[in-house]
Amino acid sequence: MIGICAGAVLLAAVLLIQGIRRITADRADTSEGVEYIKNAELEDVAAVEEKISRLESQEGADTAEKSIKERFSNAVVLGDSIAAGFSEYDILNASSVIAESDARLGHPESLIERAKAMSPQILFLSLGIRDVTAEDGGIDAFTEQYGTFLDTLQEELPNAHIFVNSIFPVQEKALESEPELGQTEQYNNALEELCDSRRVGFIDNTDIVEDQYYEEDGIHFQMSFYTVWAEHMAEVAAL
Repeated sequence: MIGICAGAVLLAAVLLIQGIRRITADRADTSEGVEYIKNAELEDVAAVEEKISRLESQEGADTAEKSIKERFSNAVVLGDSIAAGFSEYDILNASSVIAESDARLGHPESLIERAKAMSPQILFLSLGIRDVTAEDGGIDAFTEQYGTFLDTLQEELPNAHIFVNSIFPVQEKALESEPELGQTEQYNNALEELCDSRRVGFIDNTDIVEDQYYEEDGIHFQMSFYTVWAEHMAEVAAL
């Protein structure tokens, strides 16, 4: 009887030890599994990031391979005699340029009609230098006219994204005959505030202008400048 009891106790002890070992082993296996899952997740994230990086690099390469004309295929530059250089120098296709040498904000009817006919997805405006010299009310009148022009464009082209180019500064030689052009900085400040209030993109071109780009009149630009300007607009608008 005593022997039977002793055997039962011994058997129970053996089973208990084996159970503890099994539980301990199970816990060890679980820890290793959790660690494996964590590592796998990290590897997945790294793989995804690598794919994203490759796609971004490819996108950048695709953009770099496109010509400036292709990048402006759904865009139009609308402006005055300065903007006309894009078509005169064949920097952009004729379908991407609306320019009139005497264009002014006070008489924008033909510009608006031509823009409506082209129905661009993106519209870059380059106007104002003739209005600075018009002497018909100064900065306040200029801002009011530009605001009315923007309102009309947004009404007629509701799906177009509009960007406004700053008025280009002129060289000293131009100020001798037209001193009013020395106020372009003040006009640009007012123009930028107007764009902010209308949620319209404003493109500051001050930093891309250099003396080497100007024509003899100190107002208009040589062919080499238009590629620089087009690239700047394309960068701002993510073309």
